[in-house]
Amino acid sequence: MAEILKKLADAKGDEVALVDDHRSETWTELNDAATRAINGFRDAGIEPGDRIALLCGNRCENVEVQAAASHQGLFTVPVNWHWTGEELAYVVRDSEAKALIVEGRFADIVADAVGRLDNALPLQVVIDGTIDGFTSYDDFLASSSAAEPEDQKLGGPMFYTSGTTGFPKGVRTSSIQPDMPASLMELVAAGFLANLSIPEGGTTLLCGPMYHSAQWAWSVLPLLAGQPCVMQHKFDAAEALRLIDEHQVTNVHLVPTQFIRMLKLPEEVREAYDGSSLSVVWHGAAPCSPQVKRDIIDWLGPVVWEYYGGTEGGVMSVISSQEWLERPGSVGAVLPTYDVQILDDEGNPVPTGESGQIWFKQLSGADFEYHNAPEKTAAAHRDGGYATLGDIGYLDDAGYLFLSDRKIDMIISGGVNIYPAEIEGVLVTHPAVRDAAVFGIPHDEMGEEVKAAVELADGHAGSPDLERELIRHVRERLAGYKAPKSVDFEDEFPRHPTGKLYKRLLRDPYWEGAGRSV
Repeated sequence: MAEILKKLADAKGDEVALVDDHRSETWTELNDAATRAINGFRDAGIEPGDRIALLCGNRCENVEVQAAASHQGLFTVPVNWHWTGEELAYVVRDSEAKALIVEGRFADIVADAVGRLDNALPLQVVIDGTIDGFTSYDDFLASSSAAEPEDQKLGGPMFYTSGTTGFPKGVRTSSIQPDMPASLMELVAAGFLANLSIPEGGTTLLCGPMYHSAQWAWSVLPLLAGQPCVMQHKFDAAEALRLIDEHQVTNVHLVPTQFIRMLKLPEEVREAYDGSSLSVVWHGAAPCSPQVKRDIIDWLGPVVWEYYGGTEGGVMSVISSQEWLERPGSVGAVLPTYDVQILDDEGNPVPTGESGQIWFKQLSGADFEYHNAPEKTAAAHRDGGYATLGDIGYLDDAGYLFLSDRKIDMIISGGVNIYPAEIEGVLVTHPAVRDAAVFGIPHDEMGEEVKAAVELADGHAGSPDLERELIRHVRERLAGYKAPKSVDFEDEFPRHPTGKLYKRLLRDPYWEGAGRSV
């Protein structure tokens, strides 16, 4: 059996471990599926250290595969299910995946991606559906042994984040290595619960995509510590409230857009919600407006906590409702497991209260690297073992961290990171476009939305038809959420004499009066 899950199956047996939109699954069933998947991967010649690409919604099978990988020393590459076939094919190639495990609902995307690959992968499995050349997941498990695998090793996720160069890169952490024992994940899970005030014996609600690192951490880690997990594939505010009450959910991770949708529910829906089981609501991954934060605390009570961190560095700071009300806008005090420095462009410390780039170091010695991208890894690090996510901020006299801007060229829309270079690279392939600039502008619900500005090639003129054509041009090549919502036509971009684009001069007018810069 899978080492960690065996203990939970022995203790909880027929109790429910997972609930999704389709079914529920007991701890015994989860352990059996994960054990068979471990043996199935081994039968296919997939060894510790290998990568497996996983394109699957929030459902039991996703967790089964993740759990198996964490016991087999494999790196799971969770794939964004909004991506196109071209984007999926790129990640499969770049990660050098040995297996592609997909859900049938994404068959069209998968077929497109497979057609772009030179060769079929050693293992191709489809969950709940059929795709040419793919084995059904049920057959994969049924043909694999249920015997306890020997020499289980630590594995985990390798999330892909988009980059300023236009291509996403996999993030690998030194804290997960395939020569480590699988049982280490128990310590990671227990520490996660203890450090983030997640109650033992509670129940998790997952209502964000598991391909996001925060949603993975706030669901899989509590699960491996013995918490059942209730999953929504697609967020529905009213349904989320119903699930919290029905399953007596104690903890959930949300993003500000989800707060807003909950707050906009009809009064009778909100009044019908009990919520007495809920003990902690975490949010992060996107800026939250002060008014929305106050409104959600007023409604849910002082159970709302915020954190600052990222896929590369984990959770670096946390702040409770009460602390935030005393220090509005802060993302919390830096955790004692981190050293954070605020530096200017020359690498010198800035005075307390002044903004600079945020650099961090994990005192445990853990670090990260970008898969197949040593130059990007080097750019995110500096002497002394410090790394950065590219954010700008400051520390106050009490050591509380505030974010004031982003140095890197990133848009956060609905909690999703979007990097303009990838979109700009597609826009300039259109024959009407000479140059393109993409940036975020304020949006009441999503936080930011994608705006494009273009210089047109000779012989072309801006028009509503061309705007629609350019948006469609992007949407056909990238995930829909990356497509601009609108396009400005500029006669000439503002540039430095060296040719460098002053993108802020295009962006800033949209933020005047917004009361925030990110």
